Amino acid sequence: MPRHTQDSGMSELTHIDDNNLPGMVDVSQKNITTREATAQSHVHLGESIMQLLEGDDIQTKKGPVFQTAIIAGTMAAKRTSEWIPFCHPLPLEKCKITITPLNTTTVEITCTCLTSARTGVEMEALTGASAAALTIYDMCKAASKSIVIDQTKLLKKTGGKSDFQHNQSA
Repeated sequence: MPRHTQDSGMSELTHIDDNNLPGMVDVSQKNITTREATAQSHVHLGESIMQLLEGDDIQTKKGPVFQTAIIAGTMAAKRTSEWIPFCHPLPLEKCKITITPLNTTTVEITCTCLTSARTGVEMEALTGASAAALTIYDMCKAASKSIVIDQTKLLKKTGGKSDFQHNQSA
């Protein structure tokens, strides 16, 4: 099996050791710092579902869609290390999820997570946004099979070795 190496400017994969075996990154020598990450996902519901929007939410037989998605996203962010094999369990100090209609067909989910730890919270923010998007899909799928989840991405992270800000024009 070939060794994973640096390719076209990308840094070496951190979850592969010198023997080409996967494993959790050793963060024991890193400093505990306040770390924050924000991720985003878009859900294209279509006009027929968006027309069901009353005030700040869509009411279904299953309950309020956005409120339920916020709870599901928060629960998922708190349990990210159970979903992603090499994620360190982190004590989240903040998980804030917002769901905002962008236009007549699409909502935007933003998830911000904060912790004081030796490693970042990017995966928690991405997991929270993703789980909220999946919950919206689940709660609205009876009304349409044409729902699309996309644009799930990390917007920014701060507090570790390097900060990151997504370039919106990229």
